[in-house]
Amino acid sequence: MRRLWLLFAQTVTVCLGILFIVATLRPDWLHVSRKPAAEPTPAPAAPRSAEGAAAPLPYVSYAPAVALATPSVVNVYTSKQVRVPVVPLPNDPQLNRLFRELPGFSRRKRTTNLGSGVIVRADGYILTNYHVIESAEAIEVALSDGRQTKAKLVGADPDSDLAVLKVDLPNLTPITFNGDHHVKVGDVVLAIGNPFGVGQTTTMGIVSALGRNRLGINIYENFIQTDAAINPGNSGGALIDTQGHLVGINTAIYSENGGSLGIGFAIPSQAAHKIMEQIIATGSVTRGWLGIEPQDITPDLARAFGLSGDDGVIVATVLRNGPAGRAGIRVGDILLKINGQTVYDTIGFLNQIAPMPPGHKITLTIRRGGKTSEVEVKVGIRPRITRP
Repeated sequence: MRRLWLLFAQTVTVCLGILFIVATLRPDWLHVSRKPAAEPTPAPAAPRSAEGAAAPLPYVSYAPAVALATPSVVNVYTSKQVRVPVVPLPNDPQLNRLFRELPGFSRRKRTTNLGSGVIVRADGYILTNYHVIESAEAIEVALSDGRQTKAKLVGADPDSDLAVLKVDLPNLTPITFNGDHHVKVGDVVLAIGNPFGVGQTTTMGIVSALGRNRLGINIYENFIQTDAAINPGNSGGALIDTQGHLVGINTAIYSENGGSLGIGFAIPSQAAHKIMEQIIATGSVTRGWLGIEPQDITPDLARAFGLSGDDGVIVATVLRNGPAGRAGIRVGDILLKINGQTVYDTIGFLNQIAPMPPGHKITLTIRRGGKTSEVEVKVGIRPRITRP
């Protein structure tokens, strides 16, 4: 038995040796078929034209829109004389006021400011921000084609921060308004202006939000918010859509360091167009006014007055000889409706009254002493407010 086992072991060893030698030196004798490795999936062929040449891949460019709007955007330069102290003023307000009255304590210095504007009519009217030209003694504009000229102020509306300038130049290119097209959140927009005075610049972003208010920038606020880069010098410039049409006037930014943080605000073109037409026609803007100061109704105030909701506004102040005061409106009255239209808050109240023509009679639904009644009021003209 032992001899058979040794013979078997030797035979197996010899066979394995022969198999190793053949597999190493002549593997074709073994007729081993190998499965070819899977070839990588070829990339899809580029599209080709009818002639067989590779067609270019599609790309997105806003160059046509920029080319259409750029000739309508101008740089605005203003200058004025201001008095500056010769030495630093003390922090104490009383001493500050006393030193300012001393002769020779201050000297006159000319300061300059820069911004942007938009040509809105071929006869030379330019729309810009009021804060760009506020208190300016001289205004100059520079066009994209290199021409420069002096401009005169036609009129301004500080409540909406808009102003209209006029220049006498031929061959002007007015911008095209977006008309009835409603801007939507997510729409691509382009901001054109003169940031930091470096020259005309275009930035891109989207519409981030609509109807922004309560920002403390203007009295009447209904801003388009965008993340297109808007920096100092962009004020008064154009916010356009991808067709080159004006959708807003760039007005303000939210910033902690003076630069763009991706939160910019523009006045919608529809509102700017209405104000512009009034300024061109009359030199100012006329708005309805009741002579009261409204206050929002908080949940606590609603419970205190026994209201079921927080709609309406509370009359916080009444001007004695104002329209509402003459009609019998009192402090503490709650205004619920104007001509049957619900008043939701103070912003809505101002926007409801502003379009009312002066002299027009309106019906206010008020709540006083737990009872609801109606009062007829004759709308007055909102006084012009001069900024300090």
